[in-house]
Amino acid sequence: MKSSFNSIINSDIPVLVDFFADWCGPCKILAPILKEVKKELGDSIKIIKIDVDKNQLLSARYQVRGVPTLLLFKNGRQLWRQSGVLQKNDLIKVINTYQ
Repeated sequence: MKSSFNSIINSDIPVLVDFFADWCGPCKILAPILKEVKKELGDSIKIIKIDVDKNQLLSARYQVRGVPTLLLFKNGRQLWRQSGVLQKNDLIKVINTYQ
């Protein structure tokens, strides 16, 4: 996963990474919000989901201590990070800040 993850986040369009867990209640709330964000922003954003239980090394590398944790990358650089659930409009504002 590490090499493909690195190639994904090196994109010149923003990449939103959702570190989640199947057992996490707030993660289940965030999932449909992310789908709405993708539907609204289309190809101007990539959204990927990383299961922290299946990708422990990657989670440790980015010091993910709680789920959900969202990270926004562009050209391989981390631009923004937040833990917890954000509403669709708040998330879109953050993404548009880094377009």
